[in-house]
Amino acid sequence: MSKQDFEPVPPETISSFSCAAEDGAICADNLPTFFPALKQQLHHRLAYQTGDPHLWQRQARPEAARLMLPGLDNPDMLLSGAVDAQEAEAFSPTLLDEIDRGAFMARRVRFTLRPGCAVVALILVPKGAGPFPGIMWLHDHGARFDIGKEKGMRPWYDEAKLAASQAWAERYFSGLFPAEELARRGYMVFAIDALGWGDRQGNGYEAQQALACNLLNIGHSLAGMVAEDDLLSLRFIQTQPELDASRIAAVGFSFGAFRAWQLAALSPHVKAAVAICWMGACRELMVPGNNQLRGQSAWYMTHPGLVRLLDYPDVAALAAPKPLYFIAGKEDALFPLPAVELAYEKLQGVWRAFGAQARLKTEICAGGHHFDQVRQEAVFTWLAARL
Repeated sequence: MSKQDFEPVPPETISSFSCAAEDGAICADNLPTFFPALKQQLHHRLAYQTGDPHLWQRQARPEAARLMLPGLDNPDMLLSGAVDAQEAEAFSPTLLDEIDRGAFMARRVRFTLRPGCAVVALILVPKGAGPFPGIMWLHDHGARFDIGKEKGMRPWYDEAKLAASQAWAERYFSGLFPAEELARRGYMVFAIDALGWGDRQGNGYEAQQALACNLLNIGHSLAGMVAEDDLLSLRFIQTQPELDASRIAAVGFSFGAFRAWQLAALSPHVKAAVAICWMGACRELMVPGNNQLRGQSAWYMTHPGLVRLLDYPDVAALAAPKPLYFIAGKEDALFPLPAVELAYEKLQGVWRAFGAQARLKTEICAGGHHFDQVRQEAVFTWLAARL
């Protein structure tokens, strides 16, 4: 893994396409020379325009779910209804170990996510009388795969993972562990590794495209697999006796932010979401030098065919009128301001149509791609008023 794999792209490299004018050629950015024309033909035909937003959601959500969850013949089975006894039993959870961390207990639990696939979850449970509101803590990408669920909370079972977790906290979280701070504030926090990280680590950065291709070859998608896993793990956490299942929020940074608003859009069981440093309009993100055009990591956020129907903010707006909080960094080169501002405008239009402007917070802060202490405090304050 090289440094360039996870360093933000400098703004000066995101300027103009380097394609020559020859028709049918492929340029240095790995784009066909007619790519600008293709972008102009991208109209997001199911995007909200005007009219009844409830009707729009009833029409758009099933179409979105079909493309976002291609591995499910009947997505509604996963998206609605309470967890029944048979489903709860199928998770077959096993407590591996736990540690007392003062204000909360930290547990490591193995459970069956899907047939043939058991995963390990970290669960932080506050002390005192429950039930507690819940947080789905959704980790980032960052091109660092040895840790996933440990990004934001400290492992106690592996010294190498602990060192990696501490280094990640220093890099992106002001040296803090935001998932643990949420537990100290009375939230039950839950995290798993997305496919490719931590206990589910793959074969490195360059192997991401092969993984994505192999899943497509059998009718799945890499982004869809992550979405499905997040929905399944959400179902599992609802079986935990300490949880108040009527008060669950999704919180994530970077790729985790994408997962957070995606989960809020798909599941009625997620009542609020916080997305730090992942929101932008598709066409405005597809500019030279941006990770959106580099393949590899972008496959984790690419639902084949979806953008022909809905832009990224349109998908997130399927969560309206739930409380959602989006944070972007003014100096975040991964998300150019024109892309963020247009996305925010689209989001605001949908919440306004619901008459729920006060439930949506869209913020552009000083700084770059991080979830520092200032942003953490803002998020904790916002959540406290909504869960």
